[in-house]
Amino acid sequence: MNAPANKFIKGQTGDWEIVIGLEVHAQVLSNSKLFSGASTEFGAEPNEQVSFIDAGMPGMLPVINGKCVEQAVRTGLGLKAKINLNSIFDRKNYFYPDLPQGYQISQYKNPIVGEGEVFIDLKDGSSIRVGIERLHLEQDAGKSLHDQHPDSSYVDLNRSGIALMEIVTKPDMRSSEEAAAFLRKLRAIVRYLGTCDGNMDEGSMRADVNVSVRKPGGPLGTRCEIKNVNSIRYVQAAIEYEARRQVDVLEEGGKIAQETRLWDPRRNETRSMRSKEEAFDYRYFPDPDLLPLELNDDQIARLKASLPELPDAKKKRFTGDYGLSAYDAGVLVAEQTRAEFYERVLAGKRDPKVAANWLITELLGGLNKGGQDIDDSPISADALGGLIDLLADNTINGRTAKDVFAEMFATGKTAAAIVEEKGLRQVTDTGAIDAVIDAVIAKNQDKLAEYRAGKDKLFGFFVGQVMKESGGKANPAMVNQALKTKLTG
Repeated sequence: MNAPANKFIKGQTGDWEIVIGLEVHAQVLSNSKLFSGASTEFGAEPNEQVSFIDAGMPGMLPVINGKCVEQAVRTGLGLKAKINLNSIFDRKNYFYPDLPQGYQISQYKNPIVGEGEVFIDLKDGSSIRVGIERLHLEQDAGKSLHDQHPDSSYVDLNRSGIALMEIVTKPDMRSSEEAAAFLRKLRAIVRYLGTCDGNMDEGSMRADVNVSVRKPGGPLGTRCEIKNVNSIRYVQAAIEYEARRQVDVLEEGGKIAQETRLWDPRRNETRSMRSKEEAFDYRYFPDPDLLPLELNDDQIARLKASLPELPDAKKKRFTGDYGLSAYDAGVLVAEQTRAEFYERVLAGKRDPKVAANWLITELLGGLNKGGQDIDDSPISADALGGLIDLLADNTINGRTAKDVFAEMFATGKTAAAIVEEKGLRQVTDTGAIDAVIDAVIAKNQDKLAEYRAGKDKLFGFFVGQVMKESGGKANPAMVNQALKTKLTG
């Protein structure tokens, strides 16, 4: 099957296909580090959360954090992946100032989690499967700071030893849109599970992006790895730039060097960092201070029973039980807090589709304009439900409901309070509506004559004038019914 056109780059010699794989580093939600009791709290002063083992002091022995192991297993289960009952921690040897031990404790040939899968939804309504190659546990390095002094670099070891889950995909993505959708879905899954907060701006989730290009259907090209990209927007931009760069090199007769590159957001370009290391460069060997990690089926079953309803299952339930479209359900389950908010709105047996429309279009729309999310909403789920109730029992009409919503969003007041304060109750008295209609017709005899002469489109004009004269409070259905009678004489 041919890939859609938007998955190709147009070159001088024809189309090129992008091939993308991701290595996502997700910080494990745990109060302490992978092999020490030092705190993992974000925002501490430099080097305040460093134990002797984090600092690489001689004679210090690592002790595995059981909570981190459980979090990795729960993540693997959430990715529908194989959990390996036996795994091994290895030493990955390389030398940087922010790696005090001179090696990183990681997993190589025997990771804790094997192959899994994630399904992602795209804007065109299609869905694709992205294979998970593995998930392994490893400790983070510290951070080198190069902007603190004109002649020196500083090192902050607060991150040294923090537990990371490295989630490696298969090269199944073919566009920057697919890579972005995968990261959003993965972030939603780990947040639902409570295994990672997914805050890319705090460094607790970041991606190494592997990009290559090839002629459609041809053999895989040489890949370049773009390291430590810390936002979904940057991941998309880096993929698009790097793929175009590779196409230009190949079409000019050059070869792609397998290398590690950096994304420069100021120049909107990737830059060469170093030649790409192979496994033998790291001289992996089992860490002699750590026994093999052994799990059993009972432990896995207990952790599986602790899993919450995850996005895919929740989306299926929302479409099945509530009759929502796949798109609306997808928007609502993208964040666990949104889905929970929605179901609180429904608590009063309200219409699921009406509630979804108000939440997605009005509330999320207003929050997005201010760069906020549902946690920042000035309107509670109960308050939004109250507005829907007033609309359902004809206390207010749709036009008034939008005005009331805007006032609720600005002030935090309830719909009922706003309606009473401003006298916005819908007019359903037939005598009052007839009086307004008669006044409008009296003012517009010329339009009445045109309507009766066959200009049917003027019916909308009369509806608008009646609603205007009633201050938007007249019941629209009653207005339409009365006007049909009076306009025809």
